[in-house]
Amino acid sequence: MQVIASVSLLVRDYDEAIAFFTGCLRFEVAEDVPVGGGKRWIVVRPPGGGTALVLARAATPEQAARIGDQTGGRVFLFLRTDDFWRDYHDLRSRGVRFAEEPRDELYGTVAVFLDLYGNRWDLVQQGHAGSGAAPDRAARS
Repeated sequence: MQVIASVSLLVRDYDEAIAFFTGCLRFEVAEDVPVGGGKRWIVVRPPGGGTALVLARAATPEQAARIGDQTGGRVFLFLRTDDFWRDYHDLRSRGVRFAEEPRDELYGTVAVFLDLYGNRWDLVQQGHAGSGAAPDRAARS
């Protein structure tokens, strides 16, 4: 068996990134280990587990230029929820900026939000759209 355990996310500053992910998104810090030279191994993940993020402080001008735009403006990460409206309202109350209004798609209810650097994320509840998702598709997610 293989799984994607974590994804590296370029950040400007470790502590400001930790504050955003724990304060705004309610992620937990799974690891925070100094590794020398001012670097830290920091892993955050959503409550309940799942794929983690390794917060990687940019070390070169080329990396710094990609902070907030790791995918050329496309949605980068997908935060799945079991209650879209609960989490949508909670994230907004914590200062998370949404780039659009929520909408129903065939696969579920979704809205794009921005992290502290401007990376685009989808908040998505699969199989919940008012237009009706196919039951077999929802079961596979």
